[in-house]
Amino acid sequence: MSNINEIKKERLRKLENICKLGMDPYPSKSKRTHSCNQAIEDFEKLSSNKDEIFLTGRLRAIRGHGGSVFIHLEDGSGKIQAYLKKDELGGEKYKFFHNNIDIGDFIEINGILFLTKKEEKTLLVKDYKILSKSLVSLPEKWHGIKDVEERFRKRYLDLIMNEETRNIFKKRSEIIKKIREFLDDNNFTEVETPILQTLYGGASAKPFRTHLNALNMDLYLRVAPELYLKRLLIGGYERVFEIGRCFRNEGMDREHNPDFTMLECYAAYWDWEDLMKFMEKMMHQLDPKIFPEKWDKVEYQDIIKNNNEKENFANIKNPTFILHLPNIPLCKRGEALQGIVNGVELIKAFTEQNNPIEQRKSFEEQEALRKKGDEEAQVLDENFLEALEYGMPPAAGFGIGIDRLTILLTEAKNLRESILFPFMRPK
Repeated sequence: MSNINEIKKERLRKLENICKLGMDPYPSKSKRTHSCNQAIEDFEKLSSNKDEIFLTGRLRAIRGHGGSVFIHLEDGSGKIQAYLKKDELGGEKYKFFHNNIDIGDFIEINGILFLTKKEEKTLLVKDYKILSKSLVSLPEKWHGIKDVEERFRKRYLDLIMNEETRNIFKKRSEIIKKIREFLDDNNFTEVETPILQTLYGGASAKPFRTHLNALNMDLYLRVAPELYLKRLLIGGYERVFEIGRCFRNEGMDREHNPDFTMLECYAAYWDWEDLMKFMEKMMHQLDPKIFPEKWDKVEYQDIIKNNNEKENFANIKNPTFILHLPNIPLCKRGEALQGIVNGVELIKAFTEQNNPIEQRKSFEEQEALRKKGDEEAQVLDENFLEALEYGMPPAAGFGIGIDRLTILLTEAKNLRESILFPFMRPK
């Protein structure tokens, strides 16, 4: 700890030096003309024309001796090498860089691109400018640290130090973008429904409770958006989806986090057979290597042994639809399925219950379970039942956990690897 304090003390001294010279160590503006990646991709044209360019980013490495220094600059697009030469910069500027600029600082450099003797694309620096002075040093070793949870607590350091982590979240963003594009191409409308709800519903789960001071009433964080999305089917929308955060006050493990991201999608005039074809097509388009055009199909009763559902689901490797799931309160009886991929429970889907009489019976059965102490049983929602009485078209819907999908499509090992800021117990 004393070493860390000494480093911070030394960097504060350098910060003071920068200020004494009238420089702003945290300026608002920079003159960036190219990203590091653009400079490398357009190297031939820029170097042959001797175009002066401005690059910005975090200083990741310094190698110097005598009157020259090679540095690596990194921005969101990648890294590039730059060369600071005493004769080019001038003695004072070169000395100032050597004495006051550290790995971890954000800087702006400008100059002309050239090829080194080792044929590495490099910027010959004519001038530089401090953009943000870092006051603590980056960790020398981070990826292999024993306390893996520290990487999740300080995700910003994990992103700085580990390209694999950055790639996971870049891929996650691409996955969501592809899903949105696919659904848009198939005439689905993206919507947003309430996260704060007077009654929670749409899944068998224990909720988080909060309080609204303005109206002095208890509210719940949603466990699923289902009942609101179905209200939209009643209101005349035929195809809707939502990608949003859901909250369940349950256990935490490889596949569970208190808050997680869910895709829920509903289509009028479809049944579960239509859903299976649609999901096969969507998943195959996401990644044909992992998701085949046709999934295996297995009966729920055939796969359950020794009453150990979890263990038997985990043994399924190929993408598989498990058919005829029992006891789903919001679906037509017998028309519910689950999608399992490489042991991960990825999809829940069913033909939706649109008979208000049958739906009331299901809710009443759930209420009876709640009275017996089942905290995950669903609540009877009179407002939803009233809406259903106005008539909901035949429909089918599915939900996919985006965090779990990210695990399957990236190098993430568990849910916390696929969520930027997973919930962590305070130290």
